[in-house]
Amino acid sequence: MNILDSAASTAGPSTPEIIELTDEFYQDPHAVYRELYRLGPIHRVRVDSVEGWLIVDHDVAKQACVEPNISKHIGSPAGQAVLAKHGAGENFNAAITDNMLFADPPQHTRLRKLVQKAFAGRAIRELGPRITDIADQLLDQMCAEGSVDLLDSYAFPLPVAVICELLGVPEDDKDDFRAWTAGVVDESTSIEERTSAGISFFTYLNNLIPARTEQPGEDLLSELIVAMDDGDRLDQQELISMLLLLLAAGHETTVNLIGNAVHQLLREPALAERLRADPAGIPAFVEEILRTQGPVHIATSRFTTAPVTLGGQRIEAGEFIMISLAAANRDEKRFQDADRFDAERSDRRHIAFGHGIHYCVGAALARMEATIALTRLLERTSNLTLTGEFGDLSWRKSMLIRGLTALPVQLTAAPGARSRWSIAS
Repeated sequence: MNILDSAASTAGPSTPEIIELTDEFYQDPHAVYRELYRLGPIHRVRVDSVEGWLIVDHDVAKQACVEPNISKHIGSPAGQAVLAKHGAGENFNAAITDNMLFADPPQHTRLRKLVQKAFAGRAIRELGPRITDIADQLLDQMCAEGSVDLLDSYAFPLPVAVICELLGVPEDDKDDFRAWTAGVVDESTSIEERTSAGISFFTYLNNLIPARTEQPGEDLLSELIVAMDDGDRLDQQELISMLLLLLAAGHETTVNLIGNAVHQLLREPALAERLRADPAGIPAFVEEILRTQGPVHIATSRFTTAPVTLGGQRIEAGEFIMISLAAANRDEKRFQDADRFDAERSDRRHIAFGHGIHYCVGAALARMEATIALTRLLERTSNLTLTGEFGDLSWRKSMLIRGLTALPVQLTAAPGARSRWSIAS
């Protein structure tokens, strides 16, 4: 159904007709959002059989993120009932609900305070050199091959290796651990393979946590174990849930942030050359990628626990709320010429990592990984081009993730560019 035709028939009071979003929505959501902006800040939609209220307005999105009558406790009986009512049950992975991402205060407040202490510690602050080494090892292989899928060869394995470093996995276990981790997050593998990898991953963590408890190291897991607030600590189940969240959310964010950034560089070779000559501009470039092509499309699940008014629309209790971070970050009322990519834009106060109490605790880590990955990629290559046509690329069919299914590139090693890892070794 044409969106304008559908919306035109909804001019009635408080319950608009449902707007159907088809598979084309995933390939070019911003074309759809440009129509929706003109029709209002919030809309009843059906996408992938899921029905709910889709917010496209920047200010309304921020309001919804802090609205006390909108809950993230999707694992609760009330949350599960809302998911079932609106067709989202099969689209939601209930296995990762037992963590702070899907908790409300006071439980969220408690978990966040403990986790934040660890994320502000040495393990994160001093990770930069290791990310550089990992990037260089991957680039050594890529430059030797010359033609690769950048997602498979670089964007995907880099955060997997970083998670391995963060958890302080012993050298002898790293190959197995990386294989299990990759198996858990790789959507192209079979259910059986992912389940097997998940069991191995879970079993390993169950053994690693007691070992780190007895002998803490200088890694994030140790800092999570020792993090304390007024005598309170994370128990083993909470630690495992947090590590699964780090794996699932942190990995996906970083993979697609790097992939979307390289996609933009391929589209703008002159910009790539400018950043190659002046890498100090890369952090600002990453921020504009986060705004215009952020890795999270629609924020994780929320539902109303009491009637609320959003964008002038009354919404009853028990309704599924979808906050489009992608749409909010291109709202013309908030950003001038919002669809235009401008690496030198002065106002970059986007909400790609969310807003309010659920602002992504790993945002600084994702920014660090992306900045180092892009800096090393541009420094180590003199030429980077897309293999094929831009029109042949496809975007993942996902409400949560905004990322490509593949990014085939050809690259040429820069004359004289050397791997810091090779130098160090």
